Amino acid sequence: MFFLFFYQKFISPLKPRTCRFYPTCSQYSILAVEKYGVVKGLWLTIKRLAKCHPFHPGGYDPL
Repeated sequence: MFFLFFYQKFISPLKPRTCRFYPTCSQYSILAVEKYGVVKGLWLTIKRLAKCHPFHPGGYDPL
């Protein structure tokens, strides 16, 4: 979780907005780990990141 907070605070502001989903993948990951625990939260994050490619339309993807 520390890595995600670090990424959101220091790295993400330096990059242009490119996330095609709402909530962003980093926010989705934090919410998933908080709600389901580390194992299932990381699994949901991996599934979400696998959808992050130019051929997926993106949009609202709730937890």
